[in-house]
Amino acid sequence: MTQAWLRRHGCVWNEEVEAFPDTMDLVWQGRRIQASELPLTAPVTGTVYGVALNDPESLARLDRAFNRPPYNRPPEAPVLYIKPANAVIGPGAAIPVPDGVEWLSAAPALGAVLGRTAARVDEREALSYVLGYTVVMDVSIPRQDWYRPAVAEQARDGFCPIGPWIVERAAVAHPNCLRVEVYVDGKRCLSYSTASAVRTLPRLLCDVTSFMTLYPGDVLLAGVPADAPLVRAGQRVCAVIEGVGALENPLVAEPQAEALYSGPVAQPQAFDLRPDGKWSP
Repeated sequence: MTQAWLRRHGCVWNEEVEAFPDTMDLVWQGRRIQASELPLTAPVTGTVYGVALNDPESLARLDRAFNRPPYNRPPEAPVLYIKPANAVIGPGAAIPVPDGVEWLSAAPALGAVLGRTAARVDEREALSYVLGYTVVMDVSIPRQDWYRPAVAEQARDGFCPIGPWIVERAAVAHPNCLRVEVYVDGKRCLSYSTASAVRTLPRLLCDVTSFMTLYPGDVLLAGVPADAPLVRAGQRVCAVIEGVGALENPLVAEPQAEALYSGPVAQPQAFDLRPDGKWSP
């Protein structure tokens, strides 16, 4: 059992619960129930920062391309991208599959949720800036072109499921050595460890905050694997991270999902302030 924070639909701040990540149970109003019994949305509303090519296999596959113009050498700093607010959805919400696109890449990632402002942090102290961890599914349209930003492929509505909760930092003793699995329609399609990352999470936090400030509620992804499974409309994808939890979402054709991502009800909350004015995770 661990402390966790989750957000129910219609609430503008998170609620603290006792969670059991291995079984996906939680204690709610004195009863132990399945997390899926509550109508949950994403537990974060800060900026989500992804890190490309933090997997050695991904880097190796592009080595030849990076040694030709316009790059001429492999990247020496983290390759960052942003998953904007329109992309963020919660557990169980539908991932839209755009018209004309048959397959999407569903890449699982450990999300480190910042608990305090981080600027120019020391690698040895980096994890002290983390409030806790959550499961993130980095959805994108597969591509081979690295010569332009992939906004249209990565930043679409519903392309960043997050949840179902944030588990406290103390519950994850070794974030750089966690088992990550992906299931499609109940069948395991991917299994890897965060230990394979090119840069550890403390190193990433150090490198990223050397030139930009991260704020409470922001999420930094620890990187995604090279061989993320491909999924299509009609399927269900589930990412499981050891000690953190499981995040499951269905995929639907975009026309069926449009109503879910329009109108004032679907707009994300702009802030996380409790009635006492303090920030809530």
